Amino acid sequence: MFKPTPNPPDLDPVSPYECPNSRKLNEAAERALDHYLCPAAQTTATGIQPEPMYLANPRHNSESLLVNASETLGSASVLLTTFADSLDPSPRKALLGIAQVVMLGELAVNQALDHVGVTS
Repeated sequence: MFKPTPNPPDLDPVSPYECPNSRKLNEAAERALDHYLCPAAQTTATGIQPEPMYLANPRHNSESLLVNASETLGSASVLLTTFADSLDPSPRKALLGIAQVVMLGELAVNQALDHVGVTS
């Protein structure tokens, strides 16, 4: 029995570029994967430098960073409660709620600072 096509048929290996749009889709998928899997490499590859004004110095240890964060949150808490004293009751409640959230953050940072002090 004669077959008109070979068994199996001779085909090119499957390429991600079978149609013109598939190249775009593949490039978009590669960019998305690079964005989520190695974002630092993408930032350094583009030449964009982070703004150093608000950048924590990587040479500082965790304890000094936590101390700074604790002092900043404590100052923010004092500022908020002092300002809330000068307001009418309705906005005062909102500002005191924000102050309470800041105090909770300060407590969390202080607890983390205690753990860092124990492990040091």
